[in-house]
Amino acid sequence: MSRRAAAPSRTILPDPKFKSDMLAKFMNVVMESGKKSAAERIIYGALDRITEKTGRGGAEALEVLSTALENVKPMVEGQEPARRWRDLHRCPLKLRASRRQALAMRWVIEAARARSEKSMAHRLAHELLDAAENRANARAQARGHATAWPRPTRPSRITRW
Repeated sequence: MSRRAAAPSRTILPDPKFKSDMLAKFMNVVMESGKKSAAERIIYGALDRITEKTGRGGAEALEVLSTALENVKPMVEGQEPARRWRDLHRCPLKLRASRRQALAMRWVIEAARARSEKSMAHRLAHELLDAAENRANARAQARGHATAWPRPTRPSRITRW
């Protein structure tokens, strides 16, 4: 166990347009090289595109974003090594809410960057719409993440030296 004190969690200011903490965090994940205004342009462009596609208002686009992230969030992670019968196994580890949200945001953005559409705002909007309907690439990555543990093998019969 570490002797250092735990790092304090920083509070981020909500975004100026929708007053949402989750959207501000998502904007910070999209941001590259400190270009916050470019990240804002991408996010707000994606939300405008969602309102065009769905025919709903701006607050409804925020609900599509939260639904998409909720669908992509993993429940467990195969990270914790455990020794059983002289073998190492990776056991499922329940995730904290902040880690679940961070992984979901990262996966959605990675899947949006991998798409081949006109602009990042269009890519992100279509990825969020697909994730809200459980048919996105990020959702497939989340399913693979939850089942990526090797099956436990039979204990070896080799005697110790």
